[in-house]
Amino acid sequence: MSAAVTEGQEPSTSAGNPEGLSVKDVNQMIMEFLMFMMRAIVLCYPVYLTGSLGLSISWILLSMLMWTMWKNNRRWKDQRIDTAIDFLENEKDVISTELKAMNMPAWIDFADVEKAAWMNKILQQAWPFFGMYMEKLLVENIQPAVRTSSPHLKTFTFTKVHMGQKAPTITGVRVYTHELETREVILDFNIVYEADVDIDADVKPAIKVGVKGLQLQGMLRVILEPLIGQAPLVGGVTMFFIRRPALQINWTGMTNLLDGPGLSQMSESAIVDIIASLMVLPNRMCIPLIDQVKVDQMKFPLPRGVVRVHVLEARDLVAKDTYMMGLVKGKSDPYTVLRVGNKQFKTKTIKETLNPRWNEVYEFVIHEAPGQELEVELYDEDKDADDFLGRFSLDCGDVRKDREIDEWYTLEDIESGQIHMKLQWFSLHTNPELLKETSDGLACAMLAVYLDCASNLPKNQREFTHNEKHGKPPKEARLTRKTNDPNSYVEFSIDQQSQKSKIVYATKDPSYDECFTFFVHSVKNQVLNVEVKEHEKKSSLGKLTLPLVRLLNVSDMTMDQRFQLERSGANSQIKMKAVLRILTLEKREPKVVTPPAQDKSKASSTQTRPEPQTPAPTPVPAPAQPVQSNQKENVPVSSVPLSRTQTVPAPMPSSVSSSNDLQAEYPPYRRSTFVGTEALRSTPSTPSQMRRYDSHSLLSDNSIASSRFDLTDSVPYPEAVLNHQGSFGQIQLTLRYATLRKRLIVMVNSCKDLFSCSESGSDTYVRLYLLPDQTWKHRKRTPVKKKTVNPVFNEIFEFAVSPEEARNRKLDVAVKNNKMLHKRERKEIGMVLIDMSEMDLIKGSTEWYELTLPGLKKTN
Repeated sequence: MSAAVTEGQEPSTSAGNPEGLSVKDVNQMIMEFLMFMMRAIVLCYPVYLTGSLGLSISWILLSMLMWTMWKNNRRWKDQRIDTAIDFLENEKDVISTELKAMNMPAWIDFADVEKAAWMNKILQQAWPFFGMYMEKLLVENIQPAVRTSSPHLKTFTFTKVHMGQKAPTITGVRVYTHELETREVILDFNIVYEADVDIDADVKPAIKVGVKGLQLQGMLRVILEPLIGQAPLVGGVTMFFIRRPALQINWTGMTNLLDGPGLSQMSESAIVDIIASLMVLPNRMCIPLIDQVKVDQMKFPLPRGVVRVHVLEARDLVAKDTYMMGLVKGKSDPYTVLRVGNKQFKTKTIKETLNPRWNEVYEFVIHEAPGQELEVELYDEDKDADDFLGRFSLDCGDVRKDREIDEWYTLEDIESGQIHMKLQWFSLHTNPELLKETSDGLACAMLAVYLDCASNLPKNQREFTHNEKHGKPPKEARLTRKTNDPNSYVEFSIDQQSQKSKIVYATKDPSYDECFTFFVHSVKNQVLNVEVKEHEKKSSLGKLTLPLVRLLNVSDMTMDQRFQLERSGANSQIKMKAVLRILTLEKREPKVVTPPAQDKSKASSTQTRPEPQTPAPTPVPAPAQPVQSNQKENVPVSSVPLSRTQTVPAPMPSSVSSSNDLQAEYPPYRRSTFVGTEALRSTPSTPSQMRRYDSHSLLSDNSIASSRFDLTDSVPYPEAVLNHQGSFGQIQLTLRYATLRKRLIVMVNSCKDLFSCSESGSDTYVRLYLLPDQTWKHRKRTPVKKKTVNPVFNEIFEFAVSPEEARNRKLDVAVKNNKMLHKRERKEIGMVLIDMSEMDLIKGSTEWYELTLPGLKKTN
C-alpha cells in the first residue's frame, strides 16, 4: 500500500517500513491513538467515581441527558449560523437552487428574460386545433413511415390520438437585438410541457402500445429571418433546441415495461435522440414564408465561427483519494470533460496532484452565439466510479464578443478549485491569402458539407461488379423477403475524422438532407472521401474523392453540384454542397475615446499658461486592467485596444520639481479635464492638491469639493516607493449585483506580490470608495494583515445602489500600508480604478487586477 505525499512534505520514507509510510505519518497515527485513549479515560472516569462513592446510576443518566441536550442545542445553533453565513457568501447560488426546486419561471432568475402570459393564453386557446393537426399528421404521415421502416410493423395503426387539454407553458422569453444583424430577430423560449396526452397504437392484433402523459422541458430558439420590406415582413421561421431537452414519458400497454428502472432512461434517451436529429443543433425545423427563401439555406446555414479551447491547468482541487480507511489524505487523479452541444472531448488524466497541468487544445464548431455554451466538468479518475471535482459553463457569445479570453474560472458545486483556460474565437473567411497552415496539429480551415440526395443507386454490389444471373432470385433473398431497392447511408471521412448520415430505407433515390462539418489541417494535402454504403452488409455502392485544394480555386470556395459516383452504376450520382472557409483569429477592435470639445479647450488653455503656475498631478488610481491583458506603453491611443475598465488620461504639463518627476509621468490623453479653469488658477502648484477623479457627469464641483480627498493627499510618497522599479502587485476582486436585495456586492479576496515596506513584509489593508461618494461615511476598509506581501482578506462589502446606478459608478480601490516609515508619508502602495459600465454585474466576475501608482511606475 502506498501513501500519498501531501504538499510541502518530504517524499523520503523509512527504508524499513514495509508500508512505505513517512515518519510524519507514523507520528501522527501515534498521536491520534494516544488522544483516543485519553478521551476514553476521561469518559470512563466519572462512571468509576460514581461507583466508588456509592452514588445512584440515576446521576450518570441525568448528566448524560443534560450533556446530550446541550450538545444538540449547540449543534443546532452552529447549523443556523453556518446557514446564514453560507447564504451571505453564496446568495446567488442558494437562491438559484431554491428557485429551481420550486420550478419557478425563468423571468424570476434572469433580469433579461420577460414574462409571456399573453403567449400562454394564445397557446391555450389554439391547443384543441393543434390536437386536430397532430392527429392528422400521425395518421397520414407517421403511420405509413413506421410501416415501411420494418417488415414486422406492416400492421402498425394508431387507434387513439388525444393531445389533452394542457398546452405547453412558456415560462420566459428572451429577445436578442444588440448582438445581431439588423435583418434578423432571435427569441429564446423556455418551454415546460406537462402533457395529459393519451395515444394508443396496435403493433399487431395482440400487441398494444401507448403513451399516457409526458413531461418535456427545454429552451426553444426561434429565428425570424430575413426581415423584408414587404408582406409578411419575415422571409422564414427557423426553430430548434439549443440543448437536448429533458423528457419523461409514462408508457402504457406492452411498452409499460419501459417504465422499469433500467429501461426508462434508455427509452427516453432514444426518443430524445430522435428529437435531436430533427430539432437540436445543428438540426433545425424551417418554415419558409416566401418563394425567394431556399429551405436548404435556412436549414443548414454556415456556422457562426469556431472556438478554440486551451485547457491549461487547474489549482486548489479537492482531494478525493484517501488511504488507510481515511486516516491519511491523498490527492486526486483529475481529468476534464469539455462539451458543446453533442460534441464532447476528454483530456488526459494527471496522476496524484491537486494542481494539474494539461496544456491541451480542442476545437468546437459554433452554430449559435450567443446561445451555445461551453460546459466544463472535472472528475477524479477511479477504478469504480469517478468522483466529481466541479464544473462551470460559459456562453460562446462572450468569446465571440471578446475574441480572446485568458482567465481563471472558479469551479461550481464544489468546495474549492479553479481552472485556467484560454479561449479564442475564429471567424470564417473566403480570402485564400488568410490561409495559414501550422505544424502543431491545429485546424486552419473548416469544411461544411450539405448532403442533399443520391440517384440511381445500384441495388447491391453485384449489380455493378458482374452481370446478374436471370431466373430465380438467390436463396438468401427468398428467405429474408427484402425489397430490391437498397437501404443506404453515406459515410464521409477526412483522414481520421469520419461521420455517417442517417439510413434511408428501400429506395434507389434516397434523400438525406443533412449537414456535416470537418476541421481541415492541410488544404493542399487532405482529401474528402465520400462512400455510399448498404446498411445490412456494409458493402460499398459507390465512392467519390474530392481534393480540398479544388475548393480554393472556385467561386466563394463553394461547389454545389451532382457528382458522378465511382465503382457504381453508370448513372449513379450524389448531390451535395461543399463549402470551405478559412479560420481567422481577429483581434478585438480598439475603442477610440475622444475628449469633448469643451475639455479640449480647457486642456489647450491650461497648456498656454506659464509653467510655474501649472499644478502637478496627484497620483491617480490606475484604470482597472486584468492581469492577462498585455498593455503596451508609449503607443497612441488609437492603436491600443482598451479593456472594459480603462480610461484615457489627458495631456498634462511637465514642469515639476526634480523630486516629483516620476509623479508627473502621465499617459498622453485623458477622457476629460480634472477641474475648471478658475480652479486651476487658484490651486497651489503642489503635486497632490489636484482633484483625482473626473466626476463632472455625476456631481457638481461645489457639492464634492470637500469630499474628494484623503487626509494624506498633501504628503509625499516614501523614497522607497518612488525608487521602486518593479510591479506593485495584484489584487483579486469579485463584483456582482444581488438583484433581490438590491445591493452591489464587492468581495476583496486576496492580494499577491505587494510592495514590501520592510524586511518582514507590509501591514496591509484595502480601502474602497464607490465614486463619487468619497466621504468617511462611505469609506469601506478591510482588517489589517500584518507582515505579509500576499494577504488573504475574503471580506465582503455591500453598497445600496440600484442596478442602473451601479453601472454608472466607478470603484476606487487602494491597498495601503498601515505603518509607513514616517508618519508624514502616503500610505498607498497600490491603486486601481474599476469602471463597471460594461460589466455583467448580474452574472458577476472574479478577476485579478494590476495595482499601480500612476505617474510613479508604468508596469510591463
